[in-house]
Amino acid sequence: MTAGKLSTVITYLEMLAPPKRPPVPAPSHLRLALIRAENISVSYSRYLYNTVGEPWWWYERKQLSDGQLAAIVRHENFVTYVLYLAGTPAGFFELDRRDAGIVELAYFGLMPDCIGLRLGPFLLDQAIALAWQGPPVPRRFWVNTCDLDHPKALPLYQRAGFVPYDRRVKEFDDPRPLGLVPPGPLPNR
Repeated sequence: MTAGKLSTVITYLEMLAPPKRPPVPAPSHLRLALIRAENISVSYSRYLYNTVGEPWWWYERKQLSDGQLAAIVRHENFVTYVLYLAGTPAGFFELDRRDAGIVELAYFGLMPDCIGLRLGPFLLDQAIALAWQGPPVPRRFWVNTCDLDHPKALPLYQRAGFVPYDRRVKEFDDPRPLGLVPPGPLPNR
């Protein structure tokens, strides 16, 4: 590996039809609400991305200008859903329908203090149901995860019905010197 470079293994997964299993129920002891963030502000999008992604080194969107980010998150074929727990954000997901017939689960995750409450399977199931609703109904739903993400991310996607179709090693510039991620070792290593 080149000096100043790091690497990660990315796993690409897909679903070519909705799962036939029953939906994952919401944890009954929690007050939850899933709400679409219509015309999401750039600042709220950044808050969700930065807070959920900080432990897992999500940094790519930090490099985008407000205009570049707005062009993504405010696109008519791009939607953000936020899960609220007792009135506060607990997690979010984004469905990217900009590629005709294909839906990408662009980002998905929980706020750090909500990890361990069994919200992940429920939230992912909601994303899956909404992705397959259309309109139009897609022919493919896909997501990727890497070995820097939460260690349960890949097994969660697979239990939900996503099937791996590719794995790649990606080399990237170390984001620590730019202050894009917290100092210290890589996540999960």
